[in-house]
Amino acid sequence: MTGLVLHNYWRSSTSYRVRIALAMKGLDYEYVPHHLRYGEHLEPAYKAVNPQGLVPALVLEDGRLLSQSLAIIEYLDETVPEPPLLPDTAIGRARVRMLAQIIACDIHPVNNLRVLTSLRTVFRAGDQDVVNWFRHWVNESFQPLETMLSSSSETGTFCHGDTPGLADICLAAQVLNNTRFGVDMSPYPVISRIHEACMALPVFQRAAPKNQIDAES
Repeated sequence: MTGLVLHNYWRSSTSYRVRIALAMKGLDYEYVPHHLRYGEHLEPAYKAVNPQGLVPALVLEDGRLLSQSLAIIEYLDETVPEPPLLPDTAIGRARVRMLAQIIACDIHPVNNLRVLTSLRTVFRAGDQDVVNWFRHWVNESFQPLETMLSSSSETGTFCHGDTPGLADICLAAQVLNNTRFGVDMSPYPVISRIHEACMALPVFQRAAPKNQIDAES
């Protein structure tokens, strides 16, 4: 597979998820940055690519568009089977999707830039209020996630066994995002251990926000 174009933003955790998956699959792609804080994702040129005006968006070699990070990652997993990002059993796949969606569906939608901006502009929340909001919703999901991971024999070096997959991709991106908001990770030793295992891998490092062409110091 060649000719992939990834529209993304260096600090976007959902973009980071897709970059990890692309790196794990060994796929090359053209990196097209859109600075979210400057509103570049809302410009007509990008809306012509992705009408939703969100990142990430992956344009395939035939010109078709895929958006939404989990949909993109599962597409990559189905079209480039090795290394697999989901287990080979139905129950295993369900468990991994469950863990991934705790982050992708429960934390991210209430903590993304659009929501945080609305808290400030519409509801006049101060900076500390926004930080507290972010931390609250992380903790609401990380507490049960930590319990699920620590109590399951299916948890290994990574969320499911000893090879990284979809759940680890979501976990690593979220934990890194947490650092910007000073989330206390001490109550989450298993999540922290898995994150450290992920970040020891070159594919996670290569995809990390700080290593992208549009990264800011």
